[in-house]
Amino acid sequence: MAMMTRKGFRFVPYEAAEQTPFEKLFDIFQELITHTSGDFDEAIDWLRELDKEYELTDENYTIDDFIEDLKAKGYIREEFEDGDGQPNEGEDGEEGDGGSGSISITAKMERIIRQRALDQIFGKLKRRGAGNHKTGSSGRGDEHTGDFREYRYGDALEHISMTESLKNAQINNGIGNFALSEEDLVVEDTHYKAQMSTVLMIDISHSMILYGEDRITPAKKVAMALAELITTRYPKDTLDILVFGNDAWPIPIKDLPYLKVGPYHTNTVAGLQLAMDMLRRKRNTNKQIFMITDGKPSCLRLPDGTYYKNSVGLDDYIVEKCYNMARQARKLHIPITTFMIAQDPYLMRFIRHFTEANKGKAFFTGLKGLGEMIFEDYETNRRKRLKG
Repeated sequence: MAMMTRKGFRFVPYEAAEQTPFEKLFDIFQELITHTSGDFDEAIDWLRELDKEYELTDENYTIDDFIEDLKAKGYIREEFEDGDGQPNEGEDGEEGDGGSGSISITAKMERIIRQRALDQIFGKLKRRGAGNHKTGSSGRGDEHTGDFREYRYGDALEHISMTESLKNAQINNGIGNFALSEEDLVVEDTHYKAQMSTVLMIDISHSMILYGEDRITPAKKVAMALAELITTRYPKDTLDILVFGNDAWPIPIKDLPYLKVGPYHTNTVAGLQLAMDMLRRKRNTNKQIFMITDGKPSCLRLPDGTYYKNSVGLDDYIVEKCYNMARQARKLHIPITTFMIAQDPYLMRFIRHFTEANKGKAFFTGLKGLGEMIFEDYETNRRKRLKG
């Protein structure tokens, strides 16, 4: 009688992947360059300080070696100004025709930073485990969800998961008497794609770095991660990003690593006006605004070009203008989702009233969990489910 060999899992102690000296420093450098808004010199100064405290390098591989590797791999470039003040990029680390030099990150590095932000946030979502996106309904569409269900008459053959179906057949009938029946078939559930146009508003007023709390870096990471998610996973969707202080203006995705706060008040109305103007030009029927803010509007631009500012408490005139913008967006069928990163009770009340005027949503997340919250809401908003 032939013996059947059993197959199973063999568990071994976890061993961290071996990192080269460059990989170890590069991991830290990516975080530093985000916090310094793309300022290479400041990031390297911080890296040298960390090296002194934690002995990250040795005589075999120094910070200077790391910088040379960054150049060789195309992550940074060195530019020199010639006599007339025009940039003259050196080649292979050689100086130009004289003048002072500066180092900046390349488009390749900008993409790496966005990918890192996506991995950091999306990795946290995946580690939450199964059940996070379950729904009571299912449908036939063109976007895989990762969920499985039993086969139903009319399901497309290409949606049948052969791996799961064969596993069912083995469990139900055994290996020695293998048979595959309709009851064994498993289908990967799908959603219909709903193309979405999103405007992400980021508050860059001075209060985003007040009180010893850096609020702009988490907001910047979220913007970079969302941009990377949409451009790689949902290329038919659109994402526009704007910042608002005394005024509001759009910024390209490639400029996100360099985003920093300024000596600004908070003109929420200008941000909302620009966001709605952007969305009016989109052909997609599904439109939404995401707003990351500490919640305190303090500025308006008047018709004559001057600014009305009031940083004391909540100004009734400014607040009413904000409510009007929320109602206007509602008439245009543009929901506004506000991610409130301050915890002041009076500001939270304002955001609740603002959200009620728009019939949108508000999340009082603080900084912790901001990225995961935005990603989950984006995934929820963009999918139209077909009721079973």
